Formats: sequence, structure tokens, C-alpha cells
Amino acid sequence: MDSSSDLLVRLREVNSAAAFNQWAGFEVAEAAPGRVSLQMEWRAEFGQYAGHLHAGLVSALIDTACGFAAFTLSGLVVASHCAVNYLAPGSGAAFVATAETVKAGRRQIFACGELRDRDSGRLIANGQTILIPVG
Repeated sequence: MDSSSDLLVRLREVNSAAAFNQWAGFEVAEAAPGRVSLQMEWRAEFGQYAGHLHAGLVSALIDTACGFAAFTLSGLVVASHCAVNYLAPGSGAAFVATAETVKAGRRQIFACGELRDRDSGRLIANGQTILIPVG
């Protein structure tokens, strides 16, 4: 598709056009063909009843990172399947979601991702997505 710096600029444009991503504070930190890294700072309204990062945001970070990883190879995509494994409570000052494309076909793109506490590196969740190009 493009060089890593071009991909980063394009993904930041896509990210800034997504109202949910802006509300949540998702930031595209890195981009390369087939790979993406997002960051999100903790906010109190992200907590669930026990004070940990809500599972919906965990899933959203993994889904978005996987979609952006697919974007780097195929352009705009939509998810047709997303499965997330919650491995540890989401706690920390900030979170990093990384994803990579496993296989990019014409009709389906398979990606996997993980979410970690930025400071400790503790693995919080991992997941897989199947995406469909819409471009």
C-alpha cells in the first residue's frame, strides 16, 4: 500500500474521522504494512463495577487495532467476526493494543491482536477478527 509514514498519516486520518475512537481517545502510535499499535489513556468513565477497564473497551481496542492492521494492506474494512479472550483485569494508567494481519485475501482478512498495560506490559486480552474489505 504505502510507506510506514504514509500509513501512519492515513490511519490517523481514519481514526480522527471515527467519533467513537475520538471519544475514547484512541491514538494510532505505529503503523507498518500489516501491523498497527494503538494507545489509550485511562479515564474514570472507562471503569466497570470493580474499577477495571470495561470489557467493551477492551474489545473495541482489539477490534480497532485489527481493523487498522487490515487497512494497511486493503483499505477500508468492516468486521464480520471478532472474538476476544479476557486474560487479566484491565488496570493501569494507559493501554496499548497491537495487531497484525495473519492472512489478507480478496474477500476476507484475518487479523489477531492483543491488549497490554502500557507501563507493566502485562497482557490483558488477546483476540482474532475476520474483516471484509469495503473499498
